[in-house]
Amino acid sequence: MKIKHLALMALACTFMACNKSQETKQLGMGIDLANMDTTVDRTVDFYRYACGGWMDAHPLTGEYSRYGSFDALAENNRKQLNELITELAEKKDKKRGSIEQKIGDLYNLAMDSTRRNEMGIEPLQPELQKINALERKDISRFFGEDLYCGLWGMYVDADIMNSKVNLLQTAQGGYALGDKDYYLSQDSAMVDIRTKYQQHVGKMFQLLGYSEPDAAKAAETVLRLETRLAKAAKSKVELRDPEANYNKMTIDELQELVPQVDWHEFLDALGVKTNNISVGQIEHLQEAGRMIDEESIADLRTLFVWQAIDGSASELSDEIYMQNFEFYGKVLSGREDPTPRWKRAVSAVGGTLGEAVGEMYVAKYFPPEAKERMLQLVKNLQVALGQRIDNLTWMSDSTKQRAHEKLDAFYVKIGYPDKWRDYSALDIDPELSYHENMQRAAKFEQDYDFSFVDKPVDRDRWYMTPQTVNAYYNPTTNEITFPAGILQYPFFDMNADDAFNYGAIGVVIGHEMTHGFDDQGAQFDKDGNFANWWTADDKKNFQERTRVMADFFSAIEVLPGLHGNGDLTLGENIADHGGLQIAFQAFKNATKDNPLPTLNGLTPEQRFFIAYANVWAGNIRDEEIRNRTTNDPHSLGRWRVNGALPHIQAWYDAFNIDQTSPMYVAPENRVSIW
Repeated sequence: MKIKHLALMALACTFMACNKSQETKQLGMGIDLANMDTTVDRTVDFYRYACGGWMDAHPLTGEYSRYGSFDALAENNRKQLNELITELAEKKDKKRGSIEQKIGDLYNLAMDSTRRNEMGIEPLQPELQKINALERKDISRFFGEDLYCGLWGMYVDADIMNSKVNLLQTAQGGYALGDKDYYLSQDSAMVDIRTKYQQHVGKMFQLLGYSEPDAAKAAETVLRLETRLAKAAKSKVELRDPEANYNKMTIDELQELVPQVDWHEFLDALGVKTNNISVGQIEHLQEAGRMIDEESIADLRTLFVWQAIDGSASELSDEIYMQNFEFYGKVLSGREDPTPRWKRAVSAVGGTLGEAVGEMYVAKYFPPEAKERMLQLVKNLQVALGQRIDNLTWMSDSTKQRAHEKLDAFYVKIGYPDKWRDYSALDIDPELSYHENMQRAAKFEQDYDFSFVDKPVDRDRWYMTPQTVNAYYNPTTNEITFPAGILQYPFFDMNADDAFNYGAIGVVIGHEMTHGFDDQGAQFDKDGNFANWWTADDKKNFQERTRVMADFFSAIEVLPGLHGNGDLTLGENIADHGGLQIAFQAFKNATKDNPLPTLNGLTPEQRFFIAYANVWAGNIRDEEIRNRTTNDPHSLGRWRVNGALPHIQAWYDAFNIDQTSPMYVAPENRVSIW
């Protein structure tokens, strides 16, 4: 769940019996027994025991590098969205400027491969001509005007020291592979990826009309310059430190820090007026500045040409798209076949006009009663977390009080925004190319983001569309958000009992709540400010306990010779652990006066943990395991089950697991936080 560092009422009213209409309704257990593989010893491999049937029934197709419960639900949502979108796309005489026209025409443009293939690289030519005419003195303005090219990134988010106000911020970037290990690691697999990446870059230059020798030289230049940027960049683990990545200064101070860029000219071209900025990664930005002075203008142009073609590959001809897929799809992820065009078209429309599509989606597929039931479940989870805070033996009363204040201040968003976004300023013109329209959309989105600079933070703004199968916690607004897209089976089932719903969506809710108290979230107070609310002893105790979690997951061998990164995945693993503990307590609270029966030989407690495991059912390719272990702050699905559950005493009790199990972790070695 990347999220932005990606739930109290009296318990007398239980989750499954909060209104008269449900008091006599018999709810099912939600779990499909066919998803399990009971031939597997649950004390040896609980993941396979709970999910093996699903995994066998959903083998990886060529389209996917990983396919799990999240992906299956996303597939279903995509089909629903496609029906809604194609209905608009097929309409004739749509009113120009209407949402229906924008959605329908953009979809048709994305589907029209014949036109894109005929045009080839023609839509990109204005960009290439601008790059090839670029002089060093023009680079500052060029970076501000261009949508694809640059040596760093810019974004707007809350000032972590003053969370009520938005602040312009920089982020390291300029290298396509996204993580410095791809450029610097001497691991044989990484070396092979670099070799194939350089070959891919060369082939893309050939598609632009370069001769083979010139394309090879260009690829060598790209790899050299990207490696220079990567060397100065912070690792994924270092990026998790909020304080170390916050360096607020005035624009004049930034001018002294990185004098090679005319920052006033850059911001003017960007359309931003401000006197304050936070430089996320100082060393990287300084290196980018030195590159502007030290590298030849010819080599810089070569890098920018690469960024232009790499950033627009999905908007041009099939030949360019397929070469792009050859590397990013096959080499990096192990996929065999590209995503079908209609799915790419739906994703493009959803990414460009997301809330407009979302408004249609929730009107048809998200009933109001689902939102009401979720609100009740969130309240019950908040009560449970409050109880767990009260029962902590390692935390002082003063810190507990501050933790309660933060918990009580959670801002909860469920389903969809109360106010829908206005897309009237985005003009989709069917006479222009798909690439040109996507450029318009990118500029529209960029202008929207930068319009928030120095303005008050809008807590009602959503950072995911309603149709998204995900959820998030935002530390600077202290909010938890659950889009309508995830509030469906196997996460949420209106017809299932509490054992299922608390084990599935309940743990997801608890997960997002715990992000407010993970190693990053715990550094922010109830108002979203970066501030210490811990006593020194409590903070020391917390850090010692989180270290147990990091070390445990770093010891897991995910592929022969490749271990997990417990420091990178620490926040998500803490959130999984807390989510399980909180949701199980809330489940027991909700059913204590009306215990659930054993169904199909499974106790309610067993069904809780099986429902949780089923959320992470999936298959994955080795290439994608390596990719995610390098880049993803989430542990792999298998280890979100087999790595998380051995630290939960209720799981041992539910399945009678003892010291003879290879999954057994002695109590003194288990994680114990929230």
